[in-house]
Amino acid sequence: MRVFLNRFAAPRALLMVLLMVFLSSLLLTLPAHAQVTPAADAPLTTSSAGAAITGPERALQMLESSTGLGVPAMTVTTQPDGSLNYTVSIQILMLMTALTLLPALLMMMTSFTRILVVFAILRQALGLQQTPSNQILLGLALFLSLFIMTPVLEQVNVRALQPYLSEQLTAGQALAEAELPFREFMMAQTRESDLALFMELGAATPVASQQEIPFTVLVPAFVTSELKTAFQIGFMLFIPFLVIDLVVASVLMAMGMMMLSPIIISLPFKIMLFVLVDGWAMVIGTLAASFGT
Repeated sequence: MRVFLNRFAAPRALLMVLLMVFLSSLLLTLPAHAQVTPAADAPLTTSSAGAAITGPERALQMLESSTGLGVPAMTVTTQPDGSLNYTVSIQILMLMTALTLLPALLMMMTSFTRILVVFAILRQALGLQQTPSNQILLGLALFLSLFIMTPVLEQVNVRALQPYLSEQLTAGQALAEAELPFREFMMAQTRESDLALFMELGAATPVASQQEIPFTVLVPAFVTSELKTAFQIGFMLFIPFLVIDLVVASVLMAMGMMMLSPIIISLPFKIMLFVLVDGWAMVIGTLAASFGT
């Protein structure tokens, strides 16, 4: 244990030195307006009771009155149409908070769910436990989802992102415009029965058009439809491999080799069949075509 600690003592000390140097350089490079120092001839501020305000309270007042720091940078203004416009500080804070929801958005609002479920069923049908690995399947599903969602992302870029960067739209308006391409994509892949189910479960009021369906109803209905479609595709993939398993099991039983596992014998035949028919290209092409791309 002592040898183990001595081995990591030097890198830890070096890391602490580098951290102290970095913090020292950061403090030295602070701009002049970031240092809250009262001027010599500045008037003494008094409270409502007439007592002089000194120390932390005066420093807080000076910080709030500065132009580049403090609370005034975080303001909300009301537009003529009644919408709210947030400053850059609040927008950055909201963006960083939204990044934590990125994995959920990836699974709930894109083609990622259907693709990953089909790949998992395919691996199970082949009889392979860890090949391809989970990392490979996740990476393939991610990039295939990016390929399928490219038209939707391009619409979001044209309708929401670029006008927002050019200050033609506020943050709220850009978010509303970005919602429309995703709504159209999910509505095209969602079954009406699933929409009716979640409208009934949520006791939602009847809507006149599909654009009025709330997102809280559309997203779970879309995910349910994706799971149904993925299981249907997986069932079609399972049939040929199931036939091979049945044939191999029947042959082994007829030969009296009941102690030999049919999975060991059928696995090479299933892999050979999958390779001969170019199975990966067929599966990926079928998945892409199922979204109308």
